[in-house]
Amino acid sequence: MIKYFDFETEVEKIDTLIKDLDNDNHSSSKIEKLKLEKNKILEKIYSNLTPWQKVQVSRHIDRPHTLDYLKIIFEDLIFLHGDKKYADDSAIIGGFAKINNQSVIVLGTEKGSDMESRIRHNFGMAKPEGYRKAQRLVSLAEKFNLPIITFVDTAGAFPGKDAEERGQSESIASSILFFLKAKTQIVSVIIGEGGSGGAIGIATSDRVLMLEHSIYSVISPEGCSSILWKSTNYNQEAANTLKLTSQDCKNYKIIDDIISEIPGGAHRHPQKQALLLKKSIEKNISELKNIEINELVSSRKKKYLNITSEI
Repeated sequence: MIKYFDFETEVEKIDTLIKDLDNDNHSSSKIEKLKLEKNKILEKIYSNLTPWQKVQVSRHIDRPHTLDYLKIIFEDLIFLHGDKKYADDSAIIGGFAKINNQSVIVLGTEKGSDMESRIRHNFGMAKPEGYRKAQRLVSLAEKFNLPIITFVDTAGAFPGKDAEERGQSESIASSILFFLKAKTQIVSVIIGEGGSGGAIGIATSDRVLMLEHSIYSVISPEGCSSILWKSTNYNQEAANTLKLTSQDCKNYKIIDDIISEIPGGAHRHPQKQALLLKKSIEKNISELKNIEINELVSSRKKKYLNITSEI
C-alpha cells in the first residue's frame, strides 16, 4: 500500500473511492473518470513542489533504489565484491553489465528496501572500503575501456568511529581523484538523495544527471537546521536555503541535465521511470563516446576545478 504525503490528501481520497468501486462491475466508467481526475491532480501537485516536499519525495519508502534500476535497465549483471584490502561494503554495489548490448561498469549506493536489507546495506552510507571498491571498479573500467555509470542515493558517507579510523575522508578524496583521472566515459545519476561527500565520491563525472524530484546538497536540511538554528524545527527553511533541488543544481551548473519524473513521482511508476532513465543514459554515453578521451578527461578536470567560480 502506497504511503501518502500530507500534500496528497486529494489523491488519497480518490484512491479510496476507486478501491471501493473496484468490485462493482458497473462502475468502470466512474473509475476511469476518477483515474483521469487523479492524474490531473498529481500533475498539478508535482509541478509545484516546494524544496521540502521534494526532500520528502526523494526519501519516499517506495522510491526505486539503485538495485531496482540495475535490474530493469541493464542485462547480464555480474556483481563484484570487496576492496581487496579490508572487506566488502554492501552500501556500494557494482560490477559488469550490459545496456543495449554495450558492456559497461555500473556502481551505486544502495539503501535497501526493508529493514533487513537496509541494515545489510547500512542505509546506503558507505565506509572507506566502499569507496575503495568503487576505485577498483573504475580501474577495471579503464583496463577494459568500458563506460562507467553510477547511481547516487545516500544521505552521506557513514560517520561512525570505525569508518573514521580506517580513513573515511581519505577514501572519499581518493575516489574523487580516481573518477577525475579515469580515461573512460562517466555518467552519474542522482536518483534520490545526494548527500555531501558521500555522494560526490562516486558522482565526479562527465555528465551528472538528476531525477526531477531528487536532491543534491552539502548537508541535509535537518543537519543544516541543527547547526544554524540549534534546532531541528527549521527543516523547511533549511531546505529552501540550501538550493538542493534539481532545478537549483541545474541553474548553478552543479549538474548537467534533469530527467523528468512521471507525475506522482518515481515511486508510483518505477518501470516507466526506469525506461526514461535508460534513454537518457544511452543518449549521454553515445554523445561522450564521440569525444576524444584525453579531451574528455581534461574537460572533466576543468569542470570541477571551475565549479566554485560558477556558483
